[in-house]
Amino acid sequence: MGIFDLARSNAGISVLVALLALSGCANSSSTSSTSPVEALHPTSSSTALAGGGALQVVKDLPAPQNTQNGSEQPLSANDVLEVSVFQVDNLNRTVQVDAGGQISLPLIGTLTAAGKTVRQLEKEIETAYGAKYLQSPDVTIFVKESVGQRITVDGEVNRAGIYPVSSNASLLDAIALAGGFNAVGDAGKVFVYRNLGQNKLVANYNVEDIRAGKNRNPRIYGGDVIVVFASKSKIAMNNLKDALGLASSAARIAVIP
Repeated sequence: MGIFDLARSNAGISVLVALLALSGCANSSSTSSTSPVEALHPTSSSTALAGGGALQVVKDLPAPQNTQNGSEQPLSANDVLEVSVFQVDNLNRTVQVDAGGQISLPLIGTLTAAGKTVRQLEKEIETAYGAKYLQSPDVTIFVKESVGQRITVDGEVNRAGIYPVSSNASLLDAIALAGGFNAVGDAGKVFVYRNLGQNKLVANYNVEDIRAGKNRNPRIYGGDVIVVFASKSKIAMNNLKDALGLASSAARIAVIP
């Protein structure tokens, strides 16, 4: 169930429905030639978020921090890792990154894993074992389960939910996972939210243009939130902020294994 379906079934949050579909009450005699999406000015449009940081509109989203320009996905709390030390089987372990972002391994104890790439953590473990216990250790980490490799797709799609994605997933892949647009979903009003430090960035992508080859198909990363607005909706900062708040409410969105 998407943002709009949920809201329509609950009169208590009808105000949010109005914000997310403002054009339903818009004056049809308006003569403005600027589209609702074009009215948002990248880099100059921003608003504070309740939990700290700010939501800022950008023309195009950069790769997340600490991803080697998008080639690596940082590890997250609750990720399950298989740590193998070549030819030292008794040091091999399957570990889960705890809520504090740490793992514990034989001999070397506790290490911080969250926020690091697999390659960074492999090198850190090799250094720790090589300092006292092994000569030229060769460590390999396989990510068995990745909470960080999940995205949220909400709004006017057929199957809103939290979906696992591969390391090379694209926006078109994400829309397909959610069953495509529903009857009122607008391919030109697809907004992608991404964390950047304490702030969140959001950019508008026109899926119709992407499918036609007019624009590139952007990469999607774990932690991204994708919201599709209705075809008649006008978009403003308050709409984007409210939509993010609803889409981030995991209790009302199905987690797809």
